[in-house]
Amino acid sequence: MNRSSRLASLIASPAAGFEQPFEMMEACHERLQRTLGLLERLRAHVARHGADQQARQAARDVMRYFDMAAPQHHLDEEMHVFPTLVVRGDPSMLALVARLQQDHLQMEARWRTVRAILERLERAEIQAISTASAAEIDAFTRLYGAHIEAEEQLAYPAAAALLDDGARDAMGAEMRRRRGAAS
Repeated sequence: MNRSSRLASLIASPAAGFEQPFEMMEACHERLQRTLGLLERLRAHVARHGADQQARQAARDVMRYFDMAAPQHHLDEEMHVFPTLVVRGDPSMLALVARLQQDHLQMEARWRTVRAILERLERAEIQAISTASAAEIDAFTRLYGAHIEAEEQLAYPAAAALLDDGARDAMGAEMRRRRGAAS
């Protein structure tokens, strides 16, 4: 797969736009999962081929996604989903929001560790992923998986039920504006 095809597969998503902000966030989850899948395939590739050109490019692709798109997605949730659930005041939702916010902090910390591994791989400073590094990557991947599941099964449906059309439109408009996307 060439570079442009690989990047297109990372950013291709179901037809969800800013006018459907919750669907757009779920499409982002699909891209996150595909990128995590690329990270897993990268590990297997490196075990067989070392830090060849394909491995270095995949490392760059994963870094680009988690450096650019993932932080915007987390900000979407911090600005629009979590406050909506907190205002409701339901103890179970408050606990869920606290957990998801803690997940975001842990994801950021774990990403710094995983990114350092990928940077070394991208520069061909390492030719294999150590057992300790593999454990860090596994922890990062597991955290994201559990986080996505909680958001899609609990947080998003609860927040979406609380927002009227005007609030959803404002949410989508803010997300678009922050990304500098055309209307």
